Amino acid sequence: MKTRKLTGLIAAALATVAGGALAQEITLKVHHFLPPSGNAHANLVVPWCDKIAKESNNRLKCQIYPAMQLGGTPPQLFDQAKDGVADLVWTLPTYQAGRFTKSEVFELPFLTLNATTASPALWEYVQKNALDEFKGVKPIFMHMHDGAVFHFGKVGPKTLEELKGLKVRAPSRLGGKMIEALGMVPVPMPAPQVPEAIAKGVVDGANIPWEVVTPFKLQEITRFHVEVPKGMPKPGNSIFAFVMNQAKYDSLPADLKKVIDANSGLETSKWAGKIFDQPEVEARKIAQDRKNTFITITPAEYARWKKATDLVDDAWYKEAAAKGANGKALYDEAVALLKKHGSM
Repeated sequence: MKTRKLTGLIAAALATVAGGALAQEITLKVHHFLPPSGNAHANLVVPWCDKIAKESNNRLKCQIYPAMQLGGTPPQLFDQAKDGVADLVWTLPTYQAGRFTKSEVFELPFLTLNATTASPALWEYVQKNALDEFKGVKPIFMHMHDGAVFHFGKVGPKTLEELKGLKVRAPSRLGGKMIEALGMVPVPMPAPQVPEAIAKGVVDGANIPWEVVTPFKLQEITRFHVEVPKGMPKPGNSIFAFVMNQAKYDSLPADLKKVIDANSGLETSKWAGKIFDQPEVEARKIAQDRKNTFITITPAEYARWKKATDLVDDAWYKEAAAKGANGKALYDEAVALLKKHGSM
């Protein structure tokens, strides 16, 4: 009798422990470089975190640290996820020049049309060709923005000749090469540094998407917005990644892994792309309401700008080859995926 009772107590205790393990609540530290007012924070990171909380019955929760509140600089975010300083980060990987060579093909000039169509193409491409560049983290989703155009403080260039010598913020390594190919002087810096740099005259303008104009109040600092003909790929773009520390993911119970997996991948990347296209209309209207000047270059001038940047593509092929990759083949695959998703 005593033996049966003891056995029952042990079984009950084990069940309690097991139940406690199953009901374990986990708080994920999420880090990124934009302010809380930014599109990425308010419309991407927060909704994603809310969704996994709901689908896990609040067993997965996020503690979000915007604007680099955990310390470091934007280029260090990827390694913060890899090293476990944060559990998840939203970042622009190519802030680290030369580290994501295969992935950065999507940042070549005049290649992508918008974020909605380019983002799923980027996800598919990386899954097939560049996962080795993301060793140590688990990509949750990847996306691009609506495309970077030129915003200037005091000048409104319309031709290659008028671009010559202007100092312009470069978002990434290839963005800098594009700016240089157009005759300007690239000045690399993360997006949060742009407003002060333009205001103080460190740069004349910036190659930046409309999506971040409003959060940084660039419509108040820049008065000239130089754009391409409607329906044409914009001069630059950037790849963004929301990644999770691999060890943290591996440590999750199986059912919570399923929640993360259900909010990862191609469809989530499509969703992120749509989020990054949406602010363009409102941001443009805000700049228009301030009576800022909008300049759309002519189709003939667009062709000149595009041709001037062909050398950036050629140089990238060689750089990829130096790292053991077939650059032209990777470029062709990126183009094929962009066409598949309607971005070209």
